[in-house]
Amino acid sequence: MTKINVNNTDVVVVKINNTDYILLTDIAKYKTEDTSAVIGNWMRNRNTIEYLGIWEKLNNPNFKPLEFEGFFCSLPSSAW
Repeated sequence: MTKINVNNTDVVVVKINNTDYILLTDIAKYKTEDTSAVIGNWMRNRNTIEYLGIWEKLNNPNFKPLEFEGFFCSLPSSAW
């Protein structure tokens, strides 16, 4: 585990199977110490959901793209 400093905010970087991952809660702390609202709003964003769907297609052999497409198409254009 290492840390990087971004805009005076420490962000933890975790290496798993030779891949680096950053902690979303550390990034959210840039806005506020109460990270739940920041992450909650991010998770409701249509672009985030689209990104997560693409990530699942690439990394999850059990991903069900038709079910995801039905869910994704039912979302409002900005957030749900």
